Amino acid sequence: MNALTAHLTLHCRRLFLRNYDIPVNIGVYDFEKVAPQRVVFNVDLYVPLAVSTPTQDDVSEIVDYDLIRRVINARVERGHIELQETLCDDIANTLMEHPKIAAVRVSTEKPDVYPNCDAVGVEVWRVREDT
Repeated sequence: MNALTAHLTLHCRRLFLRNYDIPVNIGVYDFEKVAPQRVVFNVDLYVPLAVSTPTQDDVSEIVDYDLIRRVINARVERGHIELQETLCDDIANTLMEHPKIAAVRVSTEKPDVYPNCDAVGVEVWRVREDT
């Protein structure tokens, strides 16, 4: 375990969205531009315990994990995306705009590209400089 991973594990709460499977207009090839493809999203948010430990059991005290779905849906609704790299970067960068988020990991998978594998995908990490 490297120092950053140890720090995030010890000092942050991890919020996650697993296997969020939605149709996305994505791809560089002509055949990919005629219909949406299934894309599976997995996202981890790391929020420091100091700013995410509720004292009143109220959603206003934490980062609401619904934020992840809203950010993904908003990006997908903007229209066709050529590359998974662009999709991951856009989602990660938007999530990092939230002042309480210290780090984010975003992965996308296209499960229907090749018949002889589970998926092809991309993963990206973003970490706030002062983390």
